[in-house]
Amino acid sequence: MQVVEDSNEGLKREFTITVAAADIEATLNSRLEELSRTIKMPGFRPGKVPMPLLKKQYGRSLMGEILDHVVSDSSQRALADKGLRLAVQPKIEIKSFAEGADLEYTMAVELMPEIEPVEFSKLELERLVVEVSDAEIDEAIGDLAKDQAGFETVEEVRPSTESDALMIDFVGRVDGEAFEGGTAKDFLLELSAITFVPGFVEQIRGAKAGDHLTVKVRFPDEYGNAELAGKDAEFEVDVKELRQRGAAAIDDQLAQKMGVENLNALKKAIREAREREYAAMSRLHLKRRLLDALAERCDFPVPESTANSEFEAIWKSVAEELERNKDALEEAGKSEDELRAEYRTIAERRVRLGLFLSEVGRINNIDVTQEDLNRAVAAEARRFPGREREVVDHYRKDREAMGTLRAPVFEDKVVNFILELARVTERKVSLEDMLKATEEEEALGDAETDAGKKKAAAKKKARAKEKAAVKSESGGESAGKAPSKKLAAATKMTK
Repeated sequence: MQVVEDSNEGLKREFTITVAAADIEATLNSRLEELSRTIKMPGFRPGKVPMPLLKKQYGRSLMGEILDHVVSDSSQRALADKGLRLAVQPKIEIKSFAEGADLEYTMAVELMPEIEPVEFSKLELERLVVEVSDAEIDEAIGDLAKDQAGFETVEEVRPSTESDALMIDFVGRVDGEAFEGGTAKDFLLELSAITFVPGFVEQIRGAKAGDHLTVKVRFPDEYGNAELAGKDAEFEVDVKELRQRGAAAIDDQLAQKMGVENLNALKKAIREAREREYAAMSRLHLKRRLLDALAERCDFPVPESTANSEFEAIWKSVAEELERNKDALEEAGKSEDELRAEYRTIAERRVRLGLFLSEVGRINNIDVTQEDLNRAVAAEARRFPGREREVVDHYRKDREAMGTLRAPVFEDKVVNFILELARVTERKVSLEDMLKATEEEEALGDAETDAGKKKAAAKKKARAKEKAAVKSESGGESAGKAPSKKLAAATKMTK
């Protein structure tokens, strides 16, 4: 075998590899000898068929297999001889190959960069800790009690408030035509709702029983129904009743409605749910700070093809958002070229950190065990109360799905390894400070709404989580959809 280096630039190498015809012939003969033990030909016992006859009968049909074997074997030997570690699979191009002649092909590769070790014991990080107060639990219990209490009809004729609900009939029209899903009778509308079409509830709030209103709204550009997205609509609304929250009883009966034994058990379940949520937020913040610290210490080049793949994956999501929201670039205050450059930097950072963590794992023999994967599957199953068995079966039957869990599990194990060595101090903070530090306000609310609406959205979501947590412990089921991510939020989360 002859190996000639044609190009050496950065992490890229190109070689021309020539394999002698005699070596190819020897490989073919070896394969034919294997086949001769089982091949049956008239007049010959198995294993006694002459080589020339075997070659004439099967040689041409085996050449594709032989070519693959020779290329794979010779390319691996060439890389091993030169001590090269690849970042991605090599690109092979056959230049010349014919029966009885030498094989010549080119191999283009991208190498793993040289990664300098980091002294993890010198890393100084801060873990933010939020303690769950009794007042928080009492407030959460009060919110659950209000939800369970329901609404009662108000005989007094008075303007409605945000804490009330209205029983209404409505008909929605676009361009004068009623549309599917836009008509309802005896619909109970909570005036604190944030899930209706923007502007609808705000125009209803303050109405009295007996009022007839015309509500004009515009469906968001990213509205789920494409036929309504971005269109103006007009609703004729009849207010039939005003209702207000009934008395909120906080007792064992409330707990039993939520599926637990008594009030103390309910408080315990809510506290544990809050503690898990705050611990997850603390972990996310600490991990981000660790990755930031590592990124400052990692300045090695990244394989171009890997960075390109990462960028394309990120940009696909961004491009879809730009397509849905035509004003996204103006809101971001950047041109598309500037945005591309920003996401290219993000992609390179992600690849660089991924390579670094992978190298740390390799050097320190960190691996993902079946037990690790089983725990990850169990954690995924807990996210779907009532469907746990279905989720577990899905991962057990689908290797590709199981593979998607391996990478984050490996990353977490490497991060844990580094954090064990780093100097981590703790600082107690308020929930508000934690939310700000982890940028959760943009994940919980709409980046374009004011702070008050963000706080209401966050509170509503937290309340839903607590209900789900309590129900999951008692075998109940909850359902919900994550809010769509805005372009700005996606940028920060990707970093």
